[in-house]
Amino acid sequence: MECKIMNKEKAVVVFSGGQDSTTCLFWAKKKFKEIIAVSFDYNQKHILELECAKDICKKYEIEHHTLDLGLLNQLAPNSLTRTDIEVDKESPDEGVPNSFVDGRNMLFLTFVAVFAKQRGISYIVTGVSESDFSGYPDCRDVFIKSINVTLNLAMDYQFEIYTPLMWINKAQTWKMAYDLGVLDVVKEETLTCYNGIKGNGCGDCPACKLRKNGYLEFKKLYK
Repeated sequence: MECKIMNKEKAVVVFSGGQDSTTCLFWAKKKFKEIIAVSFDYNQKHILELECAKDICKKYEIEHHTLDLGLLNQLAPNSLTRTDIEVDKESPDEGVPNSFVDGRNMLFLTFVAVFAKQRGISYIVTGVSESDFSGYPDCRDVFIKSINVTLNLAMDYQFEIYTPLMWINKAQTWKMAYDLGVLDVVKEETLTCYNGIKGNGCGDCPACKLRKNGYLEFKKLYK
Protein backbone atom coordinates (compact mmCIF):
# COMPACT_ATOMS: atom_id res chain seq x y z
CA MET A 1 0.00 0.00 0.00
CA GLU A 2 1.30 3.44 -0.91
CA CYS A 3 0.98 5.89 1.98
CA LYS A 4 0.51 9.61 1.70
CA ILE A 5 3.50 11.79 2.50
CA MET A 6 3.47 12.47 6.22
CA ASN A 7 3.21 16.07 7.36
CA LYS A 8 5.58 16.40 10.32
CA GLU A 9 4.44 19.94 11.07
CA LYS A 10 0.82 19.04 11.86
CA ALA A 11 -0.90 17.08 14.61
CA VAL A 12 -4.43 16.04 15.49
CA VAL A 13 -5.54 16.50 19.09
CA VAL A 14 -8.28 14.42 20.73
CA PHE A 15 -10.21 17.27 22.33
CA SER A 16 -13.05 17.07 24.82
CA GLY A 17 -13.05 20.64 26.13
CA GLY A 18 -11.92 19.49 29.59
CA GLN A 19 -8.86 20.38 31.65
CA ASP A 20 -6.53 17.66 30.39
CA SER A 21 -7.32 17.85 26.69
CA THR A 22 -7.24 21.66 26.72
CA THR A 23 -3.81 21.62 28.33
CA CYS A 24 -2.69 19.15 25.65
CA LEU A 25 -4.25 21.33 22.95
CA PHE A 26 -2.05 24.28 23.90
CA TRP A 27 0.95 22.01 24.41
CA ALA A 28 0.48 20.80 20.84
CA LYS A 29 -0.12 24.35 19.58
CA LYS A 30 3.33 25.26 20.87
CA LYS A 31 5.04 22.10 19.60
CA PHE A 32 3.56 21.90 16.10
CA LYS A 33 3.18 24.48 13.37
CA GLU A 34 -0.48 23.56 12.86
CA ILE A 35 -2.99 21.51 14.83
CA ILE A 36 -6.49 20.20 14.27
CA ALA A 37 -8.79 19.41 17.19
CA VAL A 38 -11.26 16.53 16.96
CA SER A 39 -14.12 16.07 19.43
CA PHE A 40 -16.67 13.27 19.68
CA ASP A 41 -20.41 13.36 20.18
CA TYR A 42 -21.29 10.07 21.87
CA ASN A 43 -24.59 11.35 23.30
CA GLN A 44 -22.92 12.41 26.51
CA LYS A 45 -25.37 13.88 29.02
CA HIS A 46 -23.68 17.25 29.09
CA ILE A 47 -23.50 18.55 25.55
CA LEU A 48 -21.94 21.70 27.04
CA GLU A 49 -18.54 19.98 26.90
CA LEU A 50 -18.76 19.99 23.09
CA GLU A 51 -19.79 23.63 23.17
CA CYS A 52 -16.75 24.38 25.36
CA ALA A 53 -14.51 22.59 22.88
CA LYS A 54 -16.02 24.49 19.96
CA ASP A 55 -15.78 27.86 21.73
CA ILE A 56 -12.13 27.35 22.76
CA CYS A 57 -11.11 26.40 19.22
CA LYS A 58 -12.99 29.33 17.71
CA LYS A 59 -11.51 31.80 20.20
CA TYR A 60 -7.94 30.60 19.68
CA GLU A 61 -8.28 30.01 15.92
CA ILE A 62 -7.83 26.23 15.90
CA GLU A 63 -9.49 24.08 13.25
CA HIS A 64 -12.12 21.94 14.94
CA HIS A 65 -14.21 18.94 13.92
CA THR A 66 -16.86 16.98 15.84
CA LEU A 67 -17.38 13.35 14.83
CA ASP A 68 -20.54 11.35 15.52
CA LEU A 69 -19.95 8.35 17.78
CA GLY A 70 -23.51 7.96 19.03
CA LEU A 71 -23.43 4.16 18.74
CA LEU A 72 -21.10 4.08 21.75
CA ASN A 73 -23.94 5.19 24.01
CA GLN A 74 -26.10 2.32 22.79
CA LEU A 75 -23.35 -0.28 23.24
CA ALA A 76 -21.89 0.84 26.58
CA PRO A 77 -24.43 2.22 29.11
CA ASN A 78 -22.68 4.38 31.71
CA SER A 79 -23.25 7.30 34.04
CA LEU A 80 -21.83 9.85 31.58
CA THR A 81 -24.48 9.10 28.95
CA ARG A 82 -27.53 7.84 30.85
CA THR A 83 -29.70 10.09 32.99
CA ASP A 84 -30.93 7.08 34.98
CA ILE A 85 -27.39 6.18 36.15
CA GLU A 86 -25.88 8.37 38.87
CA VAL A 87 -22.12 8.94 38.77
CA ASP A 88 -20.16 7.02 41.41
CA LYS A 89 -18.89 9.46 44.02
CA GLU A 90 -16.04 7.14 44.95
CA SER A 91 -14.13 4.52 42.99
CA PRO A 92 -15.47 1.01 43.71
CA ASP A 93 -13.36 -1.50 45.62
CA GLU A 94 -13.51 -3.82 42.62
CA GLY A 95 -13.95 -3.15 38.92
CA VAL A 96 -14.09 0.24 37.22
CA PRO A 97 -16.18 3.34 38.08
CA ASN A 98 -19.56 3.53 36.32
CA SER A 99 -18.26 6.64 34.55
CA PHE A 100 -15.92 4.41 32.55
CA VAL A 101 -17.11 4.08 28.95
CA ASP A 102 -16.03 0.75 27.48
CA GLY A 103 -13.94 1.22 24.36
CA ARG A 104 -14.10 5.03 24.37
CA ASN A 105 -10.40 5.89 24.08
CA MET A 106 -9.83 2.96 21.73
CA LEU A 107 -12.55 4.23 19.40
CA PHE A 108 -11.51 7.87 19.77
CA LEU A 109 -7.94 7.07 18.78
CA THR A 110 -9.02 4.79 15.94
CA PHE A 111 -11.31 7.38 14.39
CA VAL A 112 -8.77 10.16 14.91
CA ALA A 113 -6.14 8.00 13.22
CA VAL A 114 -8.39 7.48 10.19
CA PHE A 115 -9.05 11.25 10.16
CA ALA A 116 -5.33 12.01 10.41
CA LYS A 117 -4.22 9.60 7.71
CA GLN A 118 -6.61 11.10 5.17
CA ARG A 119 -4.79 14.38 5.72
CA GLY A 120 -1.30 12.92 5.65
CA ILE A 121 -0.81 13.57 9.39
CA SER A 122 1.04 11.05 11.53
CA TYR A 123 1.04 12.77 14.94
CA ILE A 124 -1.83 12.33 17.40
CA VAL A 125 -2.07 13.97 20.83
CA THR A 126 -4.30 12.73 23.65
CA GLY A 127 -4.63 13.76 27.29
CA VAL A 128 -4.74 10.38 29.01
CA SER A 129 -2.77 9.96 32.23
CA GLU A 130 -1.71 6.87 34.11
CA SER A 131 -0.96 8.94 37.21
CA ASP A 132 -4.56 10.19 37.44
CA PHE A 133 -6.37 7.54 35.46
CA SER A 134 -9.20 7.09 38.00
CA GLY A 135 -9.36 3.36 37.44
CA TYR A 136 -9.82 3.64 33.67
CA PRO A 137 -7.83 0.89 31.93
CA ASP A 138 -7.74 2.75 28.61
CA CYS A 139 -5.70 5.58 30.15
CA ARG A 140 -2.71 3.34 30.81
CA ASP A 141 0.58 3.71 28.96
CA VAL A 142 0.55 0.02 27.99
CA PHE A 143 -2.78 0.55 26.22
CA ILE A 144 -1.52 3.60 24.32
CA LYS A 145 1.60 1.74 23.19
CA SER A 146 -0.52 -1.24 22.16
CA ILE A 147 -3.03 0.74 20.10
CA ASN A 148 -0.21 2.76 18.51
CA VAL A 149 1.26 -0.48 17.15
CA THR A 150 -2.19 -1.76 16.14
CA LEU A 151 -3.07 1.42 14.23
CA ASN A 152 0.26 1.34 12.41
CA LEU A 153 -0.33 -2.25 11.35
CA ALA A 154 -4.01 -1.79 10.54
CA MET A 155 -3.44 1.14 8.19
CA ASP A 156 0.15 0.47 7.07
CA TYR A 157 0.99 3.97 8.24
CA GLN A 158 3.40 5.35 10.84
CA PHE A 159 1.40 7.07 13.55
CA GLU A 160 2.99 8.48 16.69
CA ILE A 161 0.73 9.05 19.69
CA TYR A 162 1.83 11.73 22.16
CA THR A 163 0.60 11.63 25.76
CA PRO A 164 2.04 14.75 27.47
CA LEU A 165 0.22 14.04 30.74
CA MET A 166 0.91 10.32 31.03
CA TRP A 167 3.30 10.43 33.97
CA ILE A 168 2.24 13.61 35.74
CA ASN A 169 -0.44 14.28 38.35
CA LYS A 170 -3.12 16.97 38.41
CA ALA A 171 -0.92 19.51 40.23
CA GLN A 172 1.73 19.08 37.54
CA THR A 173 -0.96 19.38 34.85
CA TRP A 174 -1.96 22.74 36.31
CA LYS A 175 1.72 23.68 36.33
CA MET A 176 1.96 22.76 32.64
CA ALA A 177 -1.01 25.03 31.87
CA TYR A 178 0.67 27.79 33.86
CA ASP A 179 3.96 27.37 31.99
CA LEU A 180 2.09 27.44 28.69
CA GLY A 181 0.42 30.71 29.70
CA VAL A 182 -3.10 29.28 29.64
CA LEU A 183 -3.86 28.72 33.33
CA ASP A 184 -6.88 31.04 33.27
CA VAL A 185 -8.17 29.48 30.06
CA VAL A 186 -8.08 26.01 31.60
CA LYS A 187 -9.49 27.21 34.92
CA GLU A 188 -12.39 29.24 33.53
CA GLU A 189 -13.23 27.97 30.03
CA THR A 190 -13.09 24.18 30.33
CA LEU A 191 -15.58 21.58 31.52
CA THR A 192 -14.31 18.63 33.55
CA CYS A 193 -17.31 18.13 35.85
CA TYR A 194 -19.32 14.91 35.47
CA ASN A 195 -22.42 16.95 36.36
CA GLY A 196 -21.90 19.36 33.46
CA ILE A 197 -20.87 22.54 35.29
CA LYS A 198 -18.22 24.67 33.60
CA GLY A 199 -15.11 26.00 35.33
CA ASN A 200 -14.80 24.88 38.95
CA GLY A 201 -17.70 22.46 38.48
CA CYS A 202 -19.99 20.99 41.12
CA GLY A 203 -17.10 20.28 43.50
CA ASP A 204 -18.57 16.93 44.49
CA CYS A 205 -18.05 14.46 41.64
CA PRO A 206 -14.74 12.53 41.34
CA ALA A 207 -13.56 14.66 38.40
CA CYS A 208 -14.14 17.90 40.32
CA LYS A 209 -12.42 16.60 43.45
CA LEU A 210 -9.39 15.50 41.45
CA ARG A 211 -9.24 18.83 39.65
CA LYS A 212 -9.68 20.92 42.83
CA ASN A 213 -7.18 18.94 44.90
CA GLY A 214 -4.65 19.19 42.08
CA TYR A 215 -5.14 22.95 41.86
CA LEU A 216 -4.69 23.42 45.60
CA GLU A 217 -1.51 21.34 45.52
CA PHE A 218 -0.27 23.33 42.51
CA LYS A 219 -0.80 26.63 44.35
CA LYS A 220 0.98 25.29 47.41
CA LEU A 221 3.99 23.87 45.55
CA TYR A 222 4.51 26.21 42.62
CA LYS A 223 3.06 29.67 43.29
